[in-house]
Amino acid sequence: MAKTNEKVQLHSLGEQAAYQLANITKTAPQYGAITPRWLVRLLDWKPLESGVLRLNRVVNEQSVEVVCGQEEAKPLPDTFVPYDTKPREYVLNSISSALTIHTRISDLFSNPFDQIKEQLRLTVETVKERQEHELINNSDYGLLHNVPASQRLKTRKGSPTPDDLDDLISKVWKEPSFFLAHPRAIAAFERECTRRGVPPPTVTLFGTPLLTWRGIPLVPTDKLLVDGKSNPAVGAKGKTSILLLRVGEKKQGVVGLYQPGLPGEQTPGLSVRFMGLDNNAVASYLVSLYCSAAVLTDDAIAALDDVEVGNYHEYKY
Repeated sequence: MAKTNEKVQLHSLGEQAAYQLANITKTAPQYGAITPRWLVRLLDWKPLESGVLRLNRVVNEQSVEVVCGQEEAKPLPDTFVPYDTKPREYVLNSISSALTIHTRISDLFSNPFDQIKEQLRLTVETVKERQEHELINNSDYGLLHNVPASQRLKTRKGSPTPDDLDDLISKVWKEPSFFLAHPRAIAAFERECTRRGVPPPTVTLFGTPLLTWRGIPLVPTDKLLVDGKSNPAVGAKGKTSILLLRVGEKKQGVVGLYQPGLPGEQTPGLSVRFMGLDNNAVASYLVSLYCSAAVLTDDAIAALDDVEVGNYHEYKY
């Protein structure tokens, strides 16, 4: 009797089928655009109940006359301190967004993560990122646009060198607080230090190690753009600026401005308010942030311009 070769096929539960019944561990939405926003943390923030700051300054600082001597009959000079008769006024800027979400979505799909809470969290993070961008780049109060001409320098050879940063310190020599630069600019400065054999030390701020120069931290931010880009390609050439700031009202430095006591206030200057439901059962939430910045004296800020970030060196071993 001839034997028949039969192919036996085993049937078992497949992975894709089992996946339909399995519990899945999920994460909250991960948002790659979130940055540490160190500038916002390092600024000294001043509340403005009226929403307006009038910056009164002294003009002709050398006009005050004094005498020094022991002559008893020498008359005392008459003097006074002149003020600017047309002081600048800073008005708070608003950054706002209206979040909309259908109540059916929030009712049915809020387990394990509350849909409204997560949507608000991501919207607030986006507004805060825009806040840091405006603090640096706003055409009215942005730090880049408020550096006096006398406080602007250019690099000697393109790349930011220790000599360039030393010159920048000479412009903000009274209690400088920190440098502010794009990460690519900091990397370019590191390469110049390595080339000269003077690696900069580090300091820990907010649990993060940051490079320093002459004891002053180099704080990274991607809001100081490189040729208009926040995330330029690594290795590509491009130019940016490096800022040096003195912060704090008591130091007559740079201060941040915000509106206190807002309805629905979540953090200083930031509020979240429910705006109601429309006829389609869509809920709306208003996220608003009111802020500005002021440079109290000219020597509180300086800029190093034309910083090239794409120069590299070859080392002979």
